[in-house]
Amino acid sequence: MRENLPGLSSQIMALTDCMTPTDLAAEEKGIKKKKWTCRLKFLLKINSFTLHLTRNKSYRPTADDVNQWAQSLDKLLAHKYGKAAFMIFLQSEFCEENIEFWTACEDFRTLSSQKELTSKANSIYEEFVKNEAPKEINLDFHTRDAITSSLHNPTVTSFVEAQRKVYSLMENNSYPRFIRSDLYKQLCAVARGEGKHITP
Repeated sequence: MRENLPGLSSQIMALTDCMTPTDLAAEEKGIKKKKWTCRLKFLLKINSFTLHLTRNKSYRPTADDVNQWAQSLDKLLAHKYGKAAFMIFLQSEFCEENIEFWTACEDFRTLSSQKELTSKANSIYEEFVKNEAPKEINLDFHTRDAITSSLHNPTVTSFVEAQRKVYSLMENNSYPRFIRSDLYKQLCAVARGEGKHITP
C-alpha cells in the first residue's frame, strides 16, 4: 500500500514555480486548476523518467485503475499514482496535511525498534499533532491527549485512532470532491486515450 516512488512527495512539493504567495492567497478555481495542472505535468515527467529506468514497469494508470479510484478511498490510496494525484488535489485545496499525516502513520506502523518508534512518534507529534504544529491536523482533545500521553513509550498503535479520524475526514470531504473534480475527469480521459495531456 505504500509503493511510493523515491522522493516523489518532496519533488512534487518542491514545485515553487506553482506555489507563489499570490497562488496561496487565491481562491479562484482557475488558479487552483493551474497549480494542480503544473504539478500533474511534473508528475508525468517523473513517471516517464522512472519508466525509462525500469524499462518494463509502467507507473501510468490504466483506464481500469482510474475507474477503480472512484470506488473507494482505499483503492485510490493503494495506487501510487492515484495517491500522488490525490495529494496534488489536496494541495490545491490547502489541506495536504491530512494525507501527509495519514502517510506518516502508515510508515510509523512498519517500525519495529522502540528507538525508531520513539523518534518517529515525536516527529509526527511535532509536525502534525501538537497545538500550533506547522501542519496541525484537526483532532479532538481526547485523541490529541492520548497521543501526548503515549509519547514516552509509543507503540505501533499510538496513532491509530487519529489516523482513523483523518481518514474519515478525507473520505467524507476531500475524496468526493476529488472524484467530482476536473483533475479526476482529465485523468480519466487521458487514461482512456481521449487526450494526451492535462490541459491548464
